[in-house]
Amino acid sequence: MAGFILVFVSGVLALLFAGFLAMRVLKHEEGTELMQEIGAAIQEGANAFLKREYTMLAGFVAIVFVILLVLGLAREAQEPEVAYAYLVGALASALTGFAGMRIAVKSNMRTAAAARTGLNPALRVAFSSGGVMGMSVVGIGIIGAAVLWLIFESPTIVAGFSFGASSIALFARVGGGIYTKAADVGGDLAGKVEAGIPEDDPRNAAVIADNVGDNVGDVAGMGADLFESYVGAIIATLALAGSAAVVGSAAGVYSPGTVLPFLIGGVGIIASILGTFIVRTGETATIGNLLWSLRRGIFAASLMGLVGSFAAIWWLFTVQNDLGMTAVWNVFGAVGVGLGAGVIIGLSTEYYTSYEYGPTKAIAARTATGPATVIITGFATGMLSTIIPLLVIAAAVIGAHQLAGLYGIAIAAVGMLSTLGITLATDAYGPVADNAGAIAEQAHLDPEVRDRTDALDSLGNTTAATGKGFAIGSAVLTSLALVAAYASAVGLDIINILNVSTLVGLLIGALMPFVFSALTMEAVGRAAQDMVEEVRRQFREIPGLREGTEGVKAEYAKCVDISTKGALREMILPGLLAVIVPIIVGLIPFLGAEAVGGLLIGAIATGALLAITMANSGGAWDNAKKYVEAGAHGGKGSPAHEAAVVGDTVGDPFKDTSGPSLNILIKLMSIVALVFATTFAT
Repeated sequence: MAGFILVFVSGVLALLFAGFLAMRVLKHEEGTELMQEIGAAIQEGANAFLKREYTMLAGFVAIVFVILLVLGLAREAQEPEVAYAYLVGALASALTGFAGMRIAVKSNMRTAAAARTGLNPALRVAFSSGGVMGMSVVGIGIIGAAVLWLIFESPTIVAGFSFGASSIALFARVGGGIYTKAADVGGDLAGKVEAGIPEDDPRNAAVIADNVGDNVGDVAGMGADLFESYVGAIIATLALAGSAAVVGSAAGVYSPGTVLPFLIGGVGIIASILGTFIVRTGETATIGNLLWSLRRGIFAASLMGLVGSFAAIWWLFTVQNDLGMTAVWNVFGAVGVGLGAGVIIGLSTEYYTSYEYGPTKAIAARTATGPATVIITGFATGMLSTIIPLLVIAAAVIGAHQLAGLYGIAIAAVGMLSTLGITLATDAYGPVADNAGAIAEQAHLDPEVRDRTDALDSLGNTTAATGKGFAIGSAVLTSLALVAAYASAVGLDIINILNVSTLVGLLIGALMPFVFSALTMEAVGRAAQDMVEEVRRQFREIPGLREGTEGVKAEYAKCVDISTKGALREMILPGLLAVIVPIIVGLIPFLGAEAVGGLLIGAIATGALLAITMANSGGAWDNAKKYVEAGAHGGKGSPAHEAAVVGDTVGDPFKDTSGPSLNILIKLMSIVALVFATTFAT
């Protein structure tokens, strides 16, 4: 019980620290009256979207809750309590997304106002806002999972918590991603490309919708995504604890194998809180300086988390239980493997997406020959960028398995996500910096203010790409652990890919990420087309809008409505596929349980590769554009800039809609298989 006391203390500390950061952000000035007016419009649009999205999702959650409850009451093998855990998970995920988005929309104008006095004040406001998201996710996640475990003492029931979180995460990621990219792509095409006006120019009717999208997609969506990863890794470890000889093969509520993932999560929370105080920068606005200001915090938190994890494992295994030092070193090694893999994946992503390095500079150089070569080089860069992460994940799987078996793979995923409180903060801060730049542009602040916010925004593109790589890496480890837990639940010692039914399942699973990505890309394309037509209409029908006549304003609300309707309409089919396909495959008699195992393996393999390719291609295209805008190859307004904008426009749905949604897809399919395992044909 002593271990769980530390877990609850750390969870409460995370929530208290989130509150502290929120109050610190809200104490900063909001800027001029015009800045406050723009900020209020963004906040109103974001709240309206989340309200409509959550209203739709409430119906979906209610239907699934009833299905789980009926199955649980009708079938002896299915536990009805899964339905209650599912409901708690859905509510917790929605709460974390709302909390992070709420403070983000209040931080946009405050970051812009802070940028008037210096780069470091602006960084602190934006990063503190991201910290609210990070700490909310880990605090609510660890407390929710621990409470359900202590009440029900069943990994199958607690898996319902992860299922609920996954459901909300997928719809939030897909819906938010479609929203933000419909506005971004539509606004860029009609504004920057056709009308030749600057990014975030208030004459562009899509500008407020674009700003809203940054918050609902990149803050609320990413928060829900990593919340699910965090609790999913813990739950996968619980499910495998009973078969792990290294921790005594005991699955009791207070056994070392089940206490450990919570304990490591608690240590990581404390390390993340301490790491946030190290993040600061000087006034030299270079990406390298800013990048290292964030790296210092992440590396320090990782080191503290590693040391703290060793102490926690040693105490749990030797003081509380007589497992010996061999078990300590084996399990600690698996945790270290996961944490180290996360750091390497992050550094690899930075290399391929930051314009400080060769790959993105090479894409920018292709702007001299037009958009076609920009797109070709960017896509090739994204494909090459899969090599390091996938080899690192493979090495981590081998290393963790050699040290502690399948349990080691699961605990490696927990280790990778243990410092999520700070790594998510570095991701969620990016949209705030982006919106701060938009507000600076729309409020006509001094050019040096926009220079500072642009520096933060460019770094935000890199940290966002890093966050997506980190999310994908953790999703693969978590999903592999969930596959092992699923195999155990249905009584499979092996999943034989030479079995015809398994092979069919594998092919269907390999297909799923491509179908899913096609649907989400098409959704962005359709919604963006509607956005372009609306922006064109306003330029055509509102006298003086294109010319910027004083007192003439665009009709922003109409574009916000277009994005909202498009996102809510288009998110339904991709989201349902992830839930329905594993169930259908499992219920078909000549496919059944083993085919579902093949389905999951196929989806993990292709989903990871496609997700990394799309996320890194999009991030590199975006930063190549920013490199040109910083003065390279002719700078803003040049033919090179036009080519870079086209590449960035193609990359927007890659990196912010389809790519990051794929890691939720593979996790959701895995958790659905685990939850419904007892209903599948064997």
